[in-house]
Amino acid sequence: MRLVGPSGEQVGIVPLAKALELAQEYDLDLVEVAANARPPVCKLMDYGKFKYESAMKAREARKNQAHTVIKEMKLRPKIDPHDYDTKKGHVVRFLKQGDKVKITIMFRGREQSRPELGYRLLQRLAEDVQDLGFVESNPKQDGRNMIMVLGPHKKKTEAMAEARQAQEARKAEAKANPGKSQNAAAAEATAEAPAEA
Repeated sequence: MRLVGPSGEQVGIVPLAKALELAQEYDLDLVEVAANARPPVCKLMDYGKFKYESAMKAREARKNQAHTVIKEMKLRPKIDPHDYDTKKGHVVRFLKQGDKVKITIMFRGREQSRPELGYRLLQRLAEDVQDLGFVESNPKQDGRNMIMVLGPHKKKTEAMAEARQAQEARKAEAKANPGKSQNAAAAEATAEAPAEA
């Protein structure tokens, strides 16, 4: 078999007994790297350490990986202004997190004869959040519902990185001011502001 040393150097073609003897001498494992090669290639390595490092690399890759999630928001054509603002706030939050948002307008009864109300509502929502997202699929009627999909301007990975940085900044601030909650610090800052003015 062809043997590769612990630091990647070529030892050469050696018999199995000699390779096992070298592995014991270095206190390492003899791992078959390429079984189909002629002759088979083996390497001297600490297999436990190798498995741990590869698991850590996979974990790091998963941490940076983004899952595309489609959040759904359901509205009615005759929605109250306050309810609209609440739903819009949820859509804004989803877009800031880097998720796509599927907005569904549900028509009931005679509302189905007035699809332009739903269309206008979807257009208004798209204009309200245009700085955070764009219309990925235009409003279209689907039976009793009208559907539109909004996509975020920034990618999910960017949003996750920003959220992680903000969390680290909050932790650092909490460490700098132990015993103070964020609400207490904010209240103190607002109390000091009028006194300085």
